[in-house]
Amino acid sequence: MSDAGDVRNNADEGRYELEVDGHLAIAAYERREGALVFTHTQVPQMLEGQGVGSRLISAALQDAREQGLKVVPLCGFVAAYIDRHPEEQDLLALDAPG
Repeated sequence: MSDAGDVRNNADEGRYELEVDGHLAIAAYERREGALVFTHTQVPQMLEGQGVGSRLISAALQDAREQGLKVVPLCGFVAAYIDRHPEEQDLLALDAPG
Protein backbone atom coordinates (compact mmCIF):
# COMPACT_ATOMS: atom_id res chain seq x y z
CA MET A 1 0.00 0.00 0.00
CA SER A 2 2.30 2.70 -1.27
CA ASP A 3 0.51 5.90 -0.21
CA ALA A 4 -1.18 4.21 2.72
CA GLY A 5 1.27 5.36 5.38
CA ASP A 6 0.13 3.73 8.59
CA VAL A 7 -3.15 2.33 7.21
CA ARG A 8 -3.43 -1.26 8.28
CA ASN A 9 -5.90 -4.00 7.55
CA ASN A 10 -7.09 -5.37 10.87
CA ALA A 11 -8.68 -8.50 9.41
CA ASP A 12 -9.58 -9.88 12.85
CA GLU A 13 -11.80 -6.83 13.45
CA GLY A 14 -12.92 -6.53 9.81
CA ARG A 15 -11.68 -3.00 9.32
CA TYR A 16 -8.95 -0.81 7.92
CA GLU A 17 -7.42 1.52 10.48
CA LEU A 18 -5.47 4.75 10.34
CA GLU A 19 -4.18 6.34 13.53
CA VAL A 20 -3.46 10.07 13.40
CA ASP A 21 -2.40 12.07 16.46
CA GLY A 22 -3.67 9.34 18.79
CA HIS A 23 -7.11 9.16 17.11
CA LEU A 24 -8.29 6.14 15.15
CA ALA A 25 -10.18 6.35 11.85
CA ILE A 26 -11.75 3.13 10.60
CA ALA A 27 -13.37 1.69 7.50
CA ALA A 28 -15.37 -1.39 8.50
CA TYR A 29 -15.97 -4.19 6.04
CA GLU A 30 -17.22 -7.73 5.66
CA ARG A 31 -15.42 -10.07 3.31
CA ARG A 32 -17.86 -12.05 1.16
CA GLU A 33 -17.49 -14.09 -2.02
CA GLY A 34 -14.41 -12.35 -3.42
CA ALA A 35 -15.49 -8.88 -2.33
CA LEU A 36 -15.05 -6.40 0.47
CA VAL A 37 -18.42 -5.02 1.54
CA PHE A 38 -17.71 -1.65 3.16
CA THR A 39 -20.36 -1.01 5.79
CA HIS A 40 -19.15 2.01 7.77
CA THR A 41 -16.42 4.64 7.85
CA GLN A 42 -15.69 6.60 11.00
CA VAL A 43 -13.29 9.52 11.26
CA PRO A 44 -12.95 11.23 14.65
CA GLN A 45 -14.35 14.75 14.64
CA MET A 46 -10.92 16.23 15.43
CA LEU A 47 -9.60 14.78 12.15
CA GLU A 48 -12.47 15.71 9.85
CA GLY A 49 -11.64 17.90 6.88
CA GLN A 50 -7.98 16.85 6.81
CA GLY A 51 -8.22 14.13 4.15
CA VAL A 52 -7.89 11.32 6.68
CA GLY A 53 -10.98 9.49 5.43
CA SER A 54 -9.89 9.76 1.81
CA ARG A 55 -6.41 8.51 2.67
CA LEU A 56 -7.94 5.58 4.55
CA ILE A 57 -10.28 4.62 1.69
CA SER A 58 -7.61 5.08 -0.96
CA ALA A 59 -5.36 2.62 0.87
CA ALA A 60 -8.22 0.17 1.47
CA LEU A 61 -9.14 0.19 -2.23
CA GLN A 62 -5.51 -0.28 -3.21
CA ASP A 63 -5.31 -3.27 -0.86
CA ALA A 64 -8.53 -4.74 -2.32
CA ARG A 65 -7.06 -4.34 -5.82
CA GLU A 66 -3.80 -6.06 -4.78
CA GLN A 67 -5.83 -8.96 -3.36
CA GLY A 68 -7.94 -9.25 -6.53
CA LEU A 69 -11.12 -8.38 -4.65
CA LYS A 70 -14.14 -6.39 -5.78
CA VAL A 71 -15.80 -3.73 -3.62
CA VAL A 72 -19.40 -3.20 -2.50
CA PRO A 73 -19.74 0.33 -1.06
CA LEU A 74 -22.71 0.14 1.32
CA CYS A 75 -21.05 2.99 3.22
CA GLY A 76 -21.95 6.38 1.76
CA PHE A 77 -18.44 7.75 2.26
CA VAL A 78 -16.87 4.90 0.29
CA ALA A 79 -19.50 5.23 -2.45
CA ALA A 80 -18.86 8.98 -2.73
CA TYR A 81 -15.09 8.42 -2.85
CA ILE A 82 -15.45 5.94 -5.71
CA ASP A 83 -17.81 8.32 -7.54
CA ARG A 84 -15.15 11.06 -7.32
CA HIS A 85 -12.36 8.71 -8.48
CA PRO A 86 -13.31 7.07 -11.79
CA GLU A 87 -10.02 5.16 -11.79
CA GLU A 88 -11.39 3.09 -8.88
CA GLN A 89 -14.76 2.24 -10.44
CA ASP A 90 -13.47 -0.99 -11.97
CA LEU A 91 -13.36 -2.35 -8.41
CA LEU A 92 -17.14 -2.18 -8.05
CA ALA A 93 -18.82 -5.58 -7.82
CA LEU A 94 -21.45 -5.74 -10.54
CA ASP A 95 -23.42 -8.43 -8.75
CA ALA A 96 -23.08 -7.50 -5.10
CA PRO A 97 -22.76 -10.49 -2.77
CA GLY A 98 -25.00 -10.91 0.14
